[in-house]
Amino acid sequence: MLKKLVSQTAIYGLSSIFGRFLNYLLVPLYTHYFTATEYGVVSEFYAYSGFLSVFLLLGFETGYFRFRNDNDKAYSTALSFILLLNLSIFLLLTTFNTAISNSLNYTTHSEYIFYFALILTFDSIAALPFARLRAENRALRFASIKIFEILLTVTLSLFFIVLCPKLQAQNTEWLHYVYRPEIGVGYIFLANLFASSGKFLFLIPQLKGLYLGFDWQLFKRMARYSLPIVVIGFAGIINEMLDRVLLKYLLPYDTATNLAQLGIYSACYKLSILMTLFIQAFRYAAEPFFFSYAKNSDAKIIYARVLHYFSIFCVFIFLLVTLYLDFFKYFIGEEFRSGLHVVPILLLANLFLGIYINLSIWYKLSDKTLMGAVVSLFGAGLTITLNLFWIPEFGYTGSAYATLVCYAAMATLSYFLGQKFYRVDYDVKIVLGYLILGIGLYFANLQLQPLLHWQVGCLPSLLMLLYCLITVFFERRRLARTA
Repeated sequence: MLKKLVSQTAIYGLSSIFGRFLNYLLVPLYTHYFTATEYGVVSEFYAYSGFLSVFLLLGFETGYFRFRNDNDKAYSTALSFILLLNLSIFLLLTTFNTAISNSLNYTTHSEYIFYFALILTFDSIAALPFARLRAENRALRFASIKIFEILLTVTLSLFFIVLCPKLQAQNTEWLHYVYRPEIGVGYIFLANLFASSGKFLFLIPQLKGLYLGFDWQLFKRMARYSLPIVVIGFAGIINEMLDRVLLKYLLPYDTATNLAQLGIYSACYKLSILMTLFIQAFRYAAEPFFFSYAKNSDAKIIYARVLHYFSIFCVFIFLLVTLYLDFFKYFIGEEFRSGLHVVPILLLANLFLGIYINLSIWYKLSDKTLMGAVVSLFGAGLTITLNLFWIPEFGYTGSAYATLVCYAAMATLSYFLGQKFYRVDYDVKIVLGYLILGIGLYFANLQLQPLLHWQVGCLPSLLMLLYCLITVFFERRRLARTA
């Protein structure tokens, strides 16, 4: 079963890594063609969309995984509800478009609200068909649609941001039908919108599951299970996105400067993409795996082993990015590189997030989603409090440390609660050992590089090799003892 999890993670991961890497290549495009202030606008809107996406699913994606084996109407019931909910929210957002844009100080760009209303509707409705593909182990179809979406986003972004201005300079006659320079960063949103709608068209065959009908009794069971997931999801978005919202309002500068600081922070956040990609790929494969394997006698042994190897690989990613940060920094524009010092903090924060995802199986498998919501609310409260105190004092560096403290605290709390309600004998000492080793090698690079005056990349390569050798040595000894 571990091989199956690895193969599924590989398929999801390759598609996610390939797709996100293409999307990641847009970061240098955006950070070279737009100012930090303009990129701050993009970051702010995507932060808002993160919060809304939780309410547009209400936890029914996870609820479908939980009940799909109990009732063949689980998919049609969940999808019918999500369709009705999203169409209703779309009508509300478009009806109050002007009022919303005025309150966000985007009076002259109310079209941004309409773009995002459509994007959120397409993406939220598509979440259930994607969940069904994952449940049916149709990873290749899942991956191909995801890659198509990213390819279309990249192509349209290059067209609108790079090609159209050049064609305009050549006075191309037909261009005024498709391009208006005053839209500016709005073309980032439009590229996303067209890609989301294209993805939705490919998922239409999965909508045929609606014919099974709506089961009211099942819906009530799914709602009781799923609604605490909303709290968990909303708290998760607070932990992930709230700093992007608060920076605009809590930094002690004018609005333009605050947006520029937000843009710098968001661009540097993108440099933790490798960790994020791996965690996302793992999450896609792990959630159905954990549910389907729960009834096996060796389930808890397998879960402990998954966290063990997960931690080893996450520390490897942490070292890969932090040791070679002098190379990764060229993916963002020079104006944005003043924030590079937060990248190791954010990588470490995401590492703890991945550990928390592994540990959080206890409340999903024991149906104690309400307890899981308490952990998430604890993390959200910590995030809000630390950001309110640290942003005015330390700027976006305070936000980075708040994220790290939050995820580390959530992972710790989740571990102790899991030992009480769904005990898994995780090898905590080994996981912490690899974590300490990775941090130690990172600080060794910081201290030794100025002293040794080696060619750039030599010392990082030596330290990476040292980590790999230490890992192989201890893992071979561990496997030998197990055998």
